[in-house]
Amino acid sequence: MINLDDTIVAISTPIGEGAIGIVRLSGKDALNIASKIFVSPKGKDIKKVSSHTIHYGYIVDPENGEKIDEVLVSVMRAPYTYTREEIVEFNCHGGVVPLRRVLEIIIKQGARLAKAGEFTMRAFLNGRIDLSQAEATIDLIKAKTDRSSRIAIEQLRGILKEKINIIKDKITNIAVQIEAYIDFPEEEIEFMNIIQLRESIKEIIKALENLSYTYKEGRFFKDGLSVAIIGRPNVGKSSLLNTLLQKNRVIVTEIPGTTRDVIEEFINLNGVPLRIMDTCGIREAFNIAESEGVKRSLRVAKEADLILAVFDISEQLKEEDRFVIEKIDKEKTIIVLNKIDLPEKVSEKEFPKKVKKVKISAKTGKGIGLLKKEIERNVLKGGISSDGVIIVNLRHKIAIDNAVSALKKADKALSNSMPFEIIAIEIKDAIESLGEITGEVTTEDILNKIFNQFCIGK
Repeated sequence: MINLDDTIVAISTPIGEGAIGIVRLSGKDALNIASKIFVSPKGKDIKKVSSHTIHYGYIVDPENGEKIDEVLVSVMRAPYTYTREEIVEFNCHGGVVPLRRVLEIIIKQGARLAKAGEFTMRAFLNGRIDLSQAEATIDLIKAKTDRSSRIAIEQLRGILKEKINIIKDKITNIAVQIEAYIDFPEEEIEFMNIIQLRESIKEIIKALENLSYTYKEGRFFKDGLSVAIIGRPNVGKSSLLNTLLQKNRVIVTEIPGTTRDVIEEFINLNGVPLRIMDTCGIREAFNIAESEGVKRSLRVAKEADLILAVFDISEQLKEEDRFVIEKIDKEKTIIVLNKIDLPEKVSEKEFPKKVKKVKISAKTGKGIGLLKKEIERNVLKGGISSDGVIIVNLRHKIAIDNAVSALKKADKALSNSMPFEIIAIEIKDAIESLGEITGEVTTEDILNKIFNQFCIGK
């Protein structure tokens, strides 16, 4: 478990050349350590300066007086800091050598190198943020589009915590009344009748199920929609990927089998990150490498959220085309009829009726706008949550679903006139499940799993 008595330090900016690099120091001895290595030309004592101020000076090695770097030092006093501890940030020149040397000197003065996500974990343990806000921090860092960034910002602001706490308060109110009835059955305590109690539970179940349902769309904004481009060789799969990316990412030739492995790229489609995968052409393979590529293509298509099945409309359907049609999951497929810049030799009637079809020319770009709209329609066909709260984390969805399960058991127990002690257990389980989202109920394993996703220095 994290030792909050330690003072921790880490480089908080990416390693490499840059204008500025930041070394962050947090803990009870942060100012004392800073005062040993920071020298102000004006003789300022860094331990006595006001909070949230910046000061010019030098980092000096206490052992020999050598100047290591010219810096600006930011001082932030507890509790009004990211970790609610004393924080000192050294704004150094952004080279590898000065940052590393400043880090080494600080460690020699008694600080410990921070673990991955330890600054944010301290913010959680010290009560500045809840666990859902901590997870929103990493979501914001990893956001791939403006839309996913906005969702992370809203959760960082506490919108999910507020929603969960409102629901949890309603469940707690039910729990209090049930416990009161159990403890004082003969007293004249105002208590909901069974019908009212079941109605309240069902109302809460509906609210939680609506929240859980938003995960389907939320995960697309966070992780991206996986889109597999499949088809036989030379139908224009790689050309389509290049057109969507608006750059020549994949080699395109007239030689069948040029693409041997799955090639992945991300694009931003109106705020939805798409992880597009160009696959090996599906046909009878002529060597081991191509055979493995075909196997991977079929596996990728099976696991993808959406399939773009590409066909050459300027040629009659071939045996490989019919094999592709047979293998695709038609519920999650858009049939892309490519090469409309050439005379069409195949009718749409030869493709499955209930599957959406879009005609394009990957060469000229014609129809690409319609294809993008159809992809977006597939992603967002469930709509956006009306109150703006969207679940993007699988851990949150599981906790909500567990709470729903417990409440449904409580409702069933009520309908079967079972003892209130059993109902109280289920209600308690529901409260604890929701508590896992905000971190009121958690374990060290869960915390380590969450914060290990962070970079060191955040």
